[in-house]
Amino acid sequence: MSVVPRTSRKLSLRTLASRTARTFSLLSTALERDAPIDIHPEVQHGLATNRPVVALETAVVTHGFPYPDNLKLAMSLETIIRSTGSIPATIGVIGGRIKIGLEKQDIERLASKDTNPAKISRRDIGPAIALKADGGTTCSATLIFAALAGIKVFATGGNARLGGVHRGGENCKTIAMDVSADLNELTRCPVGLVSSGVKSILDIGRTLEYLETLGVPVLTYGTSREFPAFFSRHSGFNAPWNVTDPMTAAKILHTQWQLGMNNGALIAVPIPVEFEAAGILNQKAVDQAVNESEANGVSKRGKEVTPWLLARIGELTQGASLASNVALLENTALVGGRIAVEYQKLATIPYFPHPAIPTAATKISLPPANLIIIGSAAVDITAQAQEDTSKSLAMHSTAPGSVTLSLGGVARNIAEASHRVMSSHSPHLSSMLLSPIGDDAFGRLLAEETAQLGMRVDGLIRSDKRTAVCNMVLDSHGGLLSGVADMNITTTVEDYTVISHVQMHQPRLVALDGNLSSDTIKNVVEHCIQNDIKDQLKNAINMISILVGQASNNEPTSVVKSTAILPAIAASLDIRPSQAPIAFSSPNMLELAQLFSSAETLNLTSHPAWWHVIDNLALGSAFRADLEQLARKNVSDGDPSKGNLSFLLEQGVVQMAVKLLPFFQHLVIKCGEQGVLVVMRVSEPEVLVSPWAVKHSQTSQRTIIARGKSNEVIVLQHFPPHPIEEVLNVTGAGDSFVGALLANILQHPDAFHDPKKLSDAMFAAQNAAILTLQSRRAVSPLLSNI
Repeated sequence: MSVVPRTSRKLSLRTLASRTARTFSLLSTALERDAPIDIHPEVQHGLATNRPVVALETAVVTHGFPYPDNLKLAMSLETIIRSTGSIPATIGVIGGRIKIGLEKQDIERLASKDTNPAKISRRDIGPAIALKADGGTTCSATLIFAALAGIKVFATGGNARLGGVHRGGENCKTIAMDVSADLNELTRCPVGLVSSGVKSILDIGRTLEYLETLGVPVLTYGTSREFPAFFSRHSGFNAPWNVTDPMTAAKILHTQWQLGMNNGALIAVPIPVEFEAAGILNQKAVDQAVNESEANGVSKRGKEVTPWLLARIGELTQGASLASNVALLENTALVGGRIAVEYQKLATIPYFPHPAIPTAATKISLPPANLIIIGSAAVDITAQAQEDTSKSLAMHSTAPGSVTLSLGGVARNIAEASHRVMSSHSPHLSSMLLSPIGDDAFGRLLAEETAQLGMRVDGLIRSDKRTAVCNMVLDSHGGLLSGVADMNITTTVEDYTVISHVQMHQPRLVALDGNLSSDTIKNVVEHCIQNDIKDQLKNAINMISILVGQASNNEPTSVVKSTAILPAIAASLDIRPSQAPIAFSSPNMLELAQLFSSAETLNLTSHPAWWHVIDNLALGSAFRADLEQLARKNVSDGDPSKGNLSFLLEQGVVQMAVKLLPFFQHLVIKCGEQGVLVVMRVSEPEVLVSPWAVKHSQTSQRTIIARGKSNEVIVLQHFPPHPIEEVLNVTGAGDSFVGALLANILQHPDAFHDPKKLSDAMFAAQNAAILTLQSRRAVSPLLSNI
């Protein structure tokens, strides 16, 4: 898609917040009341970043066309909208939930009509939702939902097109008064309705008069002011205004927005010239059908009139009217998409483009995310005291220093780090942050700044909770003295939300941070294991990775959260007993100890699956001898002052890691200033294609290799710490390590199967952590150069 930024001028946070608040106030209020509204991630991304969005109705799918023509039409309209550079938002009701933007399976569900979907106008919204019905939205309902979401253009036409005043409606004594609810909806929904006119079976003249009474602007699109009559370009009635290009139409809508006007506008687009001849024949059928309805009394049956007339027209034209209807719909979709693009150029909030978004020529939406990072996104407020006054912070007083505001949160930091590394080396790969943000100033700041970094924002989930904020107080050396973390919003992420994104994108890797609720982690892990994404991706890396903890023991951690994965492991041990449920985990030493202790407390280390794996490892005296020899190696060959690796045995690091291998296939243990320890299993199928199969222990190279009963290879390798001259900020170093590691795994799925690639991956991850330690930001911008 091609989206043109309106301006490069950066708005102030206050201005952005106020404008965004006005756009989403109605939607926010509805969501605060727990309204059953689901906004498709692509549509949500478009609205958040000020990209053109066009609403489409679904009554034409449920009641306008037969199957499978209705399904083909719905997909065709979305394709046409995309071709203009706009995002289609097909609106419908599924199971009593309002869907602003439908998945293909949702459209298929409505098109099949198996659930007997209702035709939903304003009056039907409440009952349909309460009774959990499916439904196709008419013009009026689609206008309501488009306005609620802040969508400014709605394209319609064909059988479920705009209604009006019924022929003879002025004579209530002889015919049932029938004035469509569509007309009144245009008075309270600030949306531009792009239509082929009003139904030709209606009284066009009186409909235009009624719209004038309501104060709804009516303009024709093209060189003529003559109002179109759907099947015909001619009706004999003129509209008060006409426009000849999409920019002028967009300016009219934008002017109404500037003035705070709450009404919409009707933009009437005539049938394409090449269908005009067929349209004239269809119009004759319309006239005949109307005459028949008056003769047989159908015209007095109120809401039954229109369906009868449409069916009769189809019979008289022997289906020829279907082609004209399709042409009308496709033409209005094309014009609507073009108007939306021009409106976006006039919009007030700047758009910060994502470098990996395809151009309009590809006619597709955002690319699937290869990596999904799920967890916390927060705003970090950091206060650091000056050197000579830092002690006063412990004396219940304030102290001179600096206060900074930046983006943070474990998942967000990891997402930024992986994005920076991949964007420089593998721009074809895409990562997505899936995290809740509040509808508040902090949430808007997170969305804006994330978009500015070129990251996707379609995974940011709007919530009625407060955006996560972490307020930290540091000493003059950057160490944590105290702080308050308001992170409760992250625990509100529901498992079905995560699973729906996983199903949509089919990523190679899913990363979870420990701020999520245990139930969400448990259900997501179980879903991924049962669906075995690894096999679907043709031996790509298994998709689950639980990521908690930081890069340094001096860095703030939440050790308790590191155990949030254990209930998921407990529930998964019986699914595939010989395989570790979790592919990767990256704890620091404190978290490793807590993981092991909690696993014992939960009796996971007495589970038959655990005993089966441990028994097959068959680690004996040769392994212990290699460990004792490794323990005598210096932590760093270039800095003897750091001591040796004896801590690996004395603190039980290796022993605990080995006993956790039945649960985690790859453990990347961050040892702070003492480097990184990798302890992993290379499974029997992987050994067949892995260079580890022919490797042997080399303690001089800090590597120990052991072979189990089932031909598995157990690898233990220490990677010395990188030298660092100055530490400016410890926050985010561990997240940068993990993000860079994930990016490397995504670029090289066999990174842990090859000794050279493993070394390269660890070097890049450690380098990322060092760069962030030397930066005052949670993730160093220099990661883009790794």
